[in-house]
Amino acid sequence: MAFIGNQPAESFTSFATQEFSTSATTSYTLDHAVTNENEIALFINNVRQQPGSGKAYTATGTALTLSEATSSTDTMYCVFLGRALQTVTPATNSITAAMVGNDLISGKTALGAEPADTDEFLVSDAGTLKRVDYSYIKGGGITMAQQYRLTTSLQMATSGTDITANLEVVDSDGYGGIGSSMSESSGIFTFPSTGIYLIEFNGAIQKGSTDYAVGQIKTTVNNSSYDSAASGYAFSTDSNKYASFNAKFMFDVTDTSTHKVKFAQYKQGSNQVDLIGDTTRNDTHFTFLRLGDT
Repeated sequence: MAFIGNQPAESFTSFATQEFSTSATTSYTLDHAVTNENEIALFINNVRQQPGSGKAYTATGTALTLSEATSSTDTMYCVFLGRALQTVTPATNSITAAMVGNDLISGKTALGAEPADTDEFLVSDAGTLKRVDYSYIKGGGITMAQQYRLTTSLQMATSGTDITANLEVVDSDGYGGIGSSMSESSGIFTFPSTGIYLIEFNGAIQKGSTDYAVGQIKTTVNNSSYDSAASGYAFSTDSNKYASFNAKFMFDVTDTSTHKVKFAQYKQGSNQVDLIGDTTRNDTHFTFLRLGDT
């Protein structure tokens, strides 16, 4: 059928109904005016009544008249046949699984990137559909991993001394990192994002006759004062021997501008001890792993 203007939306149709509080009477008032009784279907005790004069009921305007009085125990309702209600919204719970096309998802444009934290998904919570933000369901796993190393050997000091130079990101032998990089300035390392980080200091030493050598992980939470968060020790009483130490610490970085880390070293005794560095392999090196959100 031809028409002028925008094409009307398809509508869902339902009929207006009315329930009555019954009593010992033949007269009732309709919610909607009608021309005659043929515009309603009347049911008493779930039995449809015959309309018309000399039959079960007549109606005009809002007046409904029965041929016999009802009682208070009767149930009565009517359907307004001439008052169809149309809406472009289907009735609640009327859409079933069989009505949903197989291409409901596959026919849509692919996102093409990781969802934003506020992107929403539908889930069934004990049979009830609910929406949930991606931030609550996104997978964990390591999102950042990186290694630095000492490029040149240095003589260890007899008191705690920061390692401030000759540091580089590992770049040989097929090295691969994950995610954003740490930044380093004069031995102070800044984290690329907040989170829980595992920090590891592996030291390789060549030492003379001395009791021990120490490597320290030092952290700050105010971008000012540093504390020794972890220490690794290497022991030997023999001269010209190689040894190693390892220190680990899990650091909760809640603010990248205030939470930082640096590394320090020292030895006991007067003999020379070298912290071994090399630009082609990992001798003394530092590992950073972001384990998850803070």
